Amino acid sequence: MSSPRLSALITGASKGIGAAIAVQLAQDGFDIFLNYRSDHTQAKKVAEQIEAAGVSCTLLPFDVADGDAVEKQLALLLDAPPFVLVNNAGFAADSLFGMMDDNSWKSVIDVHLNGFFNVTRTLLPRMMRKRKGRIVNIASTAGQTGNPGQANYSAAKAGLIGATRSLAVEVAKRNILVNAVAPGFIETEMLDGLPVDEIKKRVPLGRFGRPEEVAYMVSFLCSDKAQYITGQTFSVNGGIYAS
Repeated sequence: MSSPRLSALITGASKGIGAAIAVQLAQDGFDIFLNYRSDHTQAKKVAEQIEAAGVSCTLLPFDVADGDAVEKQLALLLDAPPFVLVNNAGFAADSLFGMMDDNSWKSVIDVHLNGFFNVTRTLLPRMMRKRKGRIVNIASTAGQTGNPGQANYSAAKAGLIGATRSLAVEVAKRNILVNAVAPGFIETEMLDGLPVDEIKKRVPLGRFGRPEEVAYMVSFLCSDKAQYITGQTFSVNGGIYAS
């Protein structure tokens, strides 16, 4: 009798990096729980790609910043928690710090940091009882270097890197590995409105990354090949920053 497939929950996975991670983990053989906030049409398209890989996909629409919604929607996962949790949900609300309004600051922190807290805290006790699991937090080069006009985003991503290190130490004895992946400039909608030609000149490899290239790193961290790696931040940035 074959053992049941492992599963993975990816937040913010209806598009961009999150969608690429969900599809890659599906190709790796994981059943997928795909979280997104509101884009039902796009989420269903990603689900079709996942199911084409021969695994199941369960759509979980909720806002990771809403603690009550997180607990309600994740209740069905508590008896059999996913082996993998990828905290990817996020967005940018750029503005020079002196002109940044309260909502731009609070909303970015809420999704990136409070979202990580809400989802991880809900699932972690069950993962600890199982004594196995992988948590991968999608950070950013901005959280390592800072970016003008992104004090809120950089603060949130730097906080996520710090939380990754602390949590990794806490749960290592329960065989739960916690790492972060820090993408640089990746071909997603977050590049919209940016001076892409100028930015590309700053990247040593001379191009932007593809979402799939971030997904490959997540795939590795969720595999048996990464069993002695925890508390680390892995940059996928074309050489624009070396930590």
